[in-house]
Amino acid sequence: MTLDHVRPDWPAPRNVHALSTTRMGGVSRGAYASLNLAQHVGDIPVSVLANRAKLQLDMGTAKPRWLSQVHGTRVAVLDGMPVQEPADAAVCAASGEACVIMTADCLPVLFCDQGGTKVAAAHAGWRGLSSGVLEATVQGMAVAPGKLMAWFGPAIGPQAYEVGDEVREAFVRQSAKAAAAFKPGKDLGKWWCDLYLLARLRLETLGLNSIHGGGFCTYTERERFFSFRRDGQCGRMASLIWLE
Repeated sequence: MTLDHVRPDWPAPRNVHALSTTRMGGVSRGAYASLNLAQHVGDIPVSVLANRAKLQLDMGTAKPRWLSQVHGTRVAVLDGMPVQEPADAAVCAASGEACVIMTADCLPVLFCDQGGTKVAAAHAGWRGLSSGVLEATVQGMAVAPGKLMAWFGPAIGPQAYEVGDEVREAFVRQSAKAAAAFKPGKDLGKWWCDLYLLARLRLETLGLNSIHGGGFCTYTERERFFSFRRDGQCGRMASLIWLE
């Protein structure tokens, strides 16, 4: 089975390469079928290695630098070596190394600059978003925000992501504009949350005006995407970006 990729539709320079994997095209079985790329979710290790090898073939010479994600804000600077400490974002200015984020409902955000000299990837679930992972990533790129562009990969959609009062309050305390990303849920104290809009608002506040992607829903698109909220036990997709 060939790998099924989501390719960003954005005006990135020609030397910037990016993609998000789906759940299709791998060898894993059961809850992890079929292209699970995570080693920490209970899948058979040899299957994960085979899936990563298939991804590597599609990428060519660029090497993915896998992170240990903890819903935090630490940004790893890729320097040719594996990342040893937990991080939820990565920045790279060298060719041949790929920033990688794994998700199964959280929002992956890919970045590049207009000159094609730097790339980055960030893991933006609600905890990371409210704590400032996107702000930390932009700061780590050390490029004027007006010269950056961002792309939103597959995440859980606003029609499927119900959260409690504490999540809404965490964002609205920081910015009244965030209230627009929450609609009343099925029960009192519950809200439908739009991760895409929350991320867009934060990037716009930073000064980014070239923001692309969004519109996916990992929860409802069962055949194409893993979803932790839908299935509990499941694999992980990867969103990657690199320079050539």
